[in-house]
Amino acid sequence: MNELTISLDTKSRTPLYEQIYQYIKEEIQNGRIPSGEKLPSTRALCHFLEVSRSTVELAYEQLLSEGYIEAVPYRGYFVSELEGLYQLKPQKRTVSENTAEKKETYRFDFSPNGVDLNSFPYNAWRKLTKECLVDDRAELFRLGHPQGEWGLRNAISNYLHQARGVNCTPEQIVVGAGNDYLLMLLSTVIGKNHKVALENPTYRQAYRLFENLSYEVCTVDMDKWGMQISELTQSQADIVFVMPSHQYPLGIVMPVKRRMELLRWASEEGRYIIEDDYDSEFRYKGKPVPALQGYDNHEKVIYIGTFSKSIAPAIRMSYLVLPTSLLEIYQKKSSFLSSTVSRVDQLILQKFIEEGYYERHLNKTRALYKSRHDTLLNALKGVEPTVQISGENAGVHLLLTFHNGMKEEELIAAAKKAGIKVYGLSGYYVALKPSTPATILLGYANMREESIDEAVKTLKEVWGL
Repeated sequence: MNELTISLDTKSRTPLYEQIYQYIKEEIQNGRIPSGEKLPSTRALCHFLEVSRSTVELAYEQLLSEGYIEAVPYRGYFVSELEGLYQLKPQKRTVSENTAEKKETYRFDFSPNGVDLNSFPYNAWRKLTKECLVDDRAELFRLGHPQGEWGLRNAISNYLHQARGVNCTPEQIVVGAGNDYLLMLLSTVIGKNHKVALENPTYRQAYRLFENLSYEVCTVDMDKWGMQISELTQSQADIVFVMPSHQYPLGIVMPVKRRMELLRWASEEGRYIIEDDYDSEFRYKGKPVPALQGYDNHEKVIYIGTFSKSIAPAIRMSYLVLPTSLLEIYQKKSSFLSSTVSRVDQLILQKFIEEGYYERHLNKTRALYKSRHDTLLNALKGVEPTVQISGENAGVHLLLTFHNGMKEEELIAAAKKAGIKVYGLSGYYVALKPSTPATILLGYANMREESIDEAVKTLKEVWGL
């Protein structure tokens, strides 16, 4: 073979050598250039295509490195035997309308898990990403410390102490890809011979996780101050999972007195508290209450937090603060597990915190959510006493409890018919009492003020308020 007719596009962003390489590769894969066939010499092909010889040489070098062709000294280039050669072929999948997942669309969605991503500082994140990849690009792609990089753990430690009153050192922190992973990691430290108690209504994700990890799991009812300690004692649980800063889904902020009762419960040998500091960054009334861990003098609180709500869900960055006694067990039993978070992402987040971007972003989102929070409460004026509003002092959602006899499914169906998605509280109960009134969760983080006004006006009409 002395010639190859290749149509080269000189205006394309794809380099000429890559166009030549791609053409020959596809011809070989499709069998149009058979095994053993001799290819044109680089000199002959560059004259025929009217390109530089180095362009053809680059294409041939790529084909050589992938095993598509072989170079025989003094004879030239020949197509390799393709039997057993690994090939990646694009496959087209056709999914019929009946089998494809159909996602319902709504005019408005009051998701209690929403995050406003329009306010994310994309330019700052892009700038920090470029800086990180220029400064330490080779080192960053090596395997890092199993607990996470020291610089990030130090930044998290300083932030937790200043913002949440958490007493810890960087050595006590373990960074992981999400709370779910960290709770699974924690199970390797504390072992499986425990009974875990959670609040009722409960954070379903944590409940399912402990259940799937083969723990004995139970729930404890709540009053207006949080989990009832007398019921917790009766449950015979030795580990309790709580959200004292903003219980999800009820939105209760546990007062100091109840926190002290919980710490007294944990003072007995073998008991631990797992504190999920959920939505602690967003508070609209009263002074911030420090984390439960800050009151702990007996190393009984295992603290867990995340950047998913305060920055973005896709960051997938959470942290675990272990008491020193459990840290020693972690280092003996679990430190062989590699970190699940990219070192690049860790360094970006470290700089994001240290250079003040995180503080500015939090202040911006707090003001944003406060405005939407106030708009929602203002739009709901006049619904009481038929509807009781609660959980409005913190977080990014509130609850409406109905006393007009309407059932939860009726409320959700009426809203859906009007193109509005709302969420019922019943799904968060493990054991729902028949007398529990219908309650709806309204999240406002990803809704604009004008949308909130319009949506609430419609809900009042369809719910007859």
